[in-house]
Amino acid sequence: MLSKTIDRSILRLYSVANSNAKANNRAITPVIRAYSQNAKRQYDIVVVGGGIVGTASAREILLRHPSLKVAVVEKEHKLAFHQSGHNSGVIHAGIYYKPGSLKAKLCVEGLHLSYKYFDEKNVPYKKVGKLIVATNEDEVGRLNELYQRSLANNVPDVELVDAKRIKEIEPYCEGLKAIWSPHTGIVDWELVTQYYAKDFKQAGGDIHLNFQVSKFEETTDPNYPIAVRSKKNDTVQSKYILTCGGLQSDKVAELTGCSPLPKIVPFRGEYLLLNPAKCHMVKGNIYPVPDPRFPFLGVHFTPRMDGSVWLGPNAVLAFKREGYKWSDVNVVELIDALKYPGFIKMALKYVGAGMQEMARSAFIPLQVKELQKFIPDVQEYDVERGPAGVRAQALDIDGNLVDDFVFDHGKGNNALAKNILHCRNAPSPGATSSLAIAKMIADKIETQFNIK
Repeated sequence: MLSKTIDRSILRLYSVANSNAKANNRAITPVIRAYSQNAKRQYDIVVVGGGIVGTASAREILLRHPSLKVAVVEKEHKLAFHQSGHNSGVIHAGIYYKPGSLKAKLCVEGLHLSYKYFDEKNVPYKKVGKLIVATNEDEVGRLNELYQRSLANNVPDVELVDAKRIKEIEPYCEGLKAIWSPHTGIVDWELVTQYYAKDFKQAGGDIHLNFQVSKFEETTDPNYPIAVRSKKNDTVQSKYILTCGGLQSDKVAELTGCSPLPKIVPFRGEYLLLNPAKCHMVKGNIYPVPDPRFPFLGVHFTPRMDGSVWLGPNAVLAFKREGYKWSDVNVVELIDALKYPGFIKMALKYVGAGMQEMARSAFIPLQVKELQKFIPDVQEYDVERGPAGVRAQALDIDGNLVDDFVFDHGKGNNALAKNILHCRNAPSPGATSSLAIAKMIADKIETQFNIK
C-alpha cells in the first residue's frame, strides 16, 4: 500500500514537471532516479560474505527459488578474496573426519558434487590423488585407524598400500605404508567461486562489491524490515539475511546482538615453493599421518594447477584477522585474540607445538627437515618462501577447536533476531564441501524463514 502511494506521488510530480519549465524538469529528475535506485536495492534475501560458502549458498537459494530477488554483498573488491582464494586448492575426499559426522558426510557428498559440477561447466581440475604416508611404526598404527575411518566414511576407492606401491605412485617418496586416495584432486577454488557467481548472476542475482557491512537496522517498511549499511553508507534493504562472514563471522553476528562465542582466532599457514626444476618429484598430494594431539594436519606436498608445488603449511597465530605476513599487525585484533580465555587455554595446551611452528616459520631448514621425511632429495636450496593463507579457527571458551557448523540468530522477537541467520563456522574442508554446504544452508533458510 505504501509502495503504491509513493508511485502515485511520483507520477503526479512528474506530470507537474512536464507542464513546467525545463528547470523544474531538472529539479524532479534526481527524485525519480533516487527512487529507482532505491527500488533496485530491495531484496528478498541478502547474503553477507562473498567467499565460496556465501556465493555457493546464494546460488543454490536462487536456483531453487528463481522468483526471489537475491543479492550478495562483499567487503572486498572481488569475491573469494580471503580464505577461499588463499587455500591449498585440494579437493578433499573425506578421510579424516569422524564417521557419521556432518563434516564427513558433507565432504564426501561435496567431492562428488564438485566433480560433477566441474565436468558440466568445464572447470579445469586434475585428479592427482593423495598419499597419506607413515614413515615409522608409531605412525603405521594411526594410519590403520585412519584407513578404517575412511572406509566408514565411504571415501571412494581408498586403498592401504605398502612401500613398493608408494614408490609406484610417487617414485621419490619414502614410507612404510600409506593410504592411497585416487579421487583426491586439485582445482583453483577462487576460480570455482567465480563460476558459482556467474551462475548466480545469470539467474538474476546481484553482487555488490566494496560493501563492508557496518550496521544492521530495522526499517519502518514491513516488506523490507532490515537495512544493511556499509562503512561508505551504502544501503540495501531485505526481508531476510544470511551471513557467511568467514574470518569476520563472529563480529558480523555480534552486530545483531548475538553472543561473541565462539570466537574466531586467525591462524596463518605459510607455504614454501619448490624449485620448478624439482617439481617433477611430486606427482600428487603427499600428506603426513595426522597427530591426534595437534589440531592441524602438518606439512605436506601440494601440486598446483599451474604446475608449481607448494610445501607446507605451518600454523602460527596471525597478528591480524587478515594478516598474511608477520608484518601485518592490527593491535586491537591481536589483543582481542590474546586475552580470549579460549586462546590462552589452547596455547597452554599446545605450547610445545606452537613454539615449533613459530621456529619453522622463522627458519626454513626446520621445515625442510620435515619434508625430507617423505622426499629426502628435497634440499634447503630447492625451496623459497611462498604464499600464505589465514584460517578462521572458531574456538570455544575452554580452548577447544569448534569442529562443527555453528548457526546463530539474535535474541528477541524483532526482525534483527527473527529474519537473520548467521553461519558462524563452516569448517574445513569448506571449499570441497561448498555445494553440499549450500544445499544444507538452503534447506535451513527455507525452514527458518518459511520460504516455499
